[in-house]
Amino acid sequence: MLIGAIIAVCILLAVLGFLLPRMSDHARRGTDKTLGAGQRAASKAPGPIGRLLSKSVGTSQKAVGKSHRGGKKARGKTPV
Repeated sequence: MLIGAIIAVCILLAVLGFLLPRMSDHARRGTDKTLGAGQRAASKAPGPIGRLLSKSVGTSQKAVGKSHRGGKKARGKTPV
């Protein structure tokens, strides 16, 4: 379920980055803040589980940022 939510957020930010590039920065900062809090909470789990959970949330955060940049980059290449 978490994977589906991250995929949905990535798609939403890519579309927002394409349609409303300047206004989509606020949504990206919100997801960064939320995922950052999740990453900090996951890192407090004991032992290797904490590192594994923290790494997976960090990877999700990286994917969200990458899809947002991709949407904005695609918008820049259109002749509109």
